[in-house]
Amino acid sequence: MPPAQLILASASPRRRQLLEQLGLKFEVRPTDIDESIQGGETPSAYVERVAMNKAEHVAAQMPQVLILGADTAVVVDGRILGKPQSPDDARRMLTLLSGRSHAVLTGIALAGTHQSSRVVESQIEFRILSRREIDWYIRTGEPMDKAGAYGAQGVGSFLIQSVHGSFSNVIGLPLAETLLLLNRAGVSFPWSEA
Repeated sequence: MPPAQLILASASPRRRQLLEQLGLKFEVRPTDIDESIQGGETPSAYVERVAMNKAEHVAAQMPQVLILGADTAVVVDGRILGKPQSPDDARRMLTLLSGRSHAVLTGIALAGTHQSSRVVESQIEFRILSRREIDWYIRTGEPMDKAGAYGAQGVGSFLIQSVHGSFSNVIGLPLAETLLLLNRAGVSFPWSEA
């Protein structure tokens, strides 16, 4: 079977980097879709729907190609924490997460030549954070474009006490589960050619 052509329907540099580290050959085609939460939608259903919508949006233009979409959400007390709108909003989120566990959910979806999807959950426990730590972290600028106001792969790693589940999921793409979906869709990996 010839290798499947793959497109990543995401502008996330972290997702691109995770796939590149594995030596996968793919193109990046970011897509702009409505990511509003629908009434009564659970966080799990939300990330799976948005991931599939991203993949299907690109697949509508390129149906002969395999499209990978993904969406990640930080969830605490059953609520999704998006990207902070201001430094005060980042402070509110980080204070809420301080000394507590929360979930990171990523929906991954394939569309085009193969269709499938799933949701992966990791549990993150934050250290108890002082006001000074939170203020310093906000001044780094890192929280402002991150869901939940932190980046596990960057400076924000100092906030995390423990991770239960996939660490790559916390960064934005659960690699083990993504590789399983891609394998089932016929994608060939660098190690299968050796």
